[in-house]
Amino acid sequence: MGEIRDAFGFGEAICCNGAMLYDLMNDTVLEEWMISVEDQLEVVRRMRIAMPEMSFAVESNDHYHREVAYVPKWDIGLDNVGVSKIEDAITRPALKILGRCSNHEFTSDQMVEVAHRELKDLVTVTHSTSRDSLIEISAFNISKGATLAMMAERLGLTAEDCVSFGDNPNDFSMLEWAARSYAMSDGHPAAPTFATGIAEPCEADGVAKIIEQLLDLPAQFRVRFQA
Repeated sequence: MGEIRDAFGFGEAICCNGAMLYDLMNDTVLEEWMISVEDQLEVVRRMRIAMPEMSFAVESNDHYHREVAYVPKWDIGLDNVGVSKIEDAITRPALKILGRCSNHEFTSDQMVEVAHRELKDLVTVTHSTSRDSLIEISAFNISKGATLAMMAERLGLTAEDCVSFGDNPNDFSMLEWAARSYAMSDGHPAAPTFATGIAEPCEADGVAKIIEQLLDLPAQFRVRFQA
């Protein structure tokens, strides 16, 4: 997060798929919405039955544990030795449970479909990449969109005042909530159905181009930016 803080100087950031509110400038966790120990164990129990190929990791702002079978990729910077069964490491609430099929037996979309069927009464299931076999699990009803809506209300803003950008299922709630939202054109194929517009890929400065367009709008059509 240091690079983001240094580049933009934002005050607060919504992190971990909506499960954490973080003060960037003061490097402080302000609020967290955690998965209880009991719910973590129940998630793992159900998914071991529904999808035996899945291995697990749990993540919070100050700890990360994984099973030996869970092969870290993008999260390799958080790597540790690993435990035989994640149940042995689940001793306190966590921000996220990560489920991975390290041998790519299923796609992320397929994994979300199964996990949602098994867990919809217990937690929120999503994913952030179609190029890996990985799902991300948060506490019940926690999402980027839900936390963005809560923060906007605290600031006296409505969805009409807000703009959002996103590319993957963990962004869909945010795209759907904001009155003006943009799906990245190189993102998940379902993203445009949740957005009001399309942005060019990040590599083509798609977000920057949209912001420039919005800032050029006549004053009565501008929004107070919440990205």
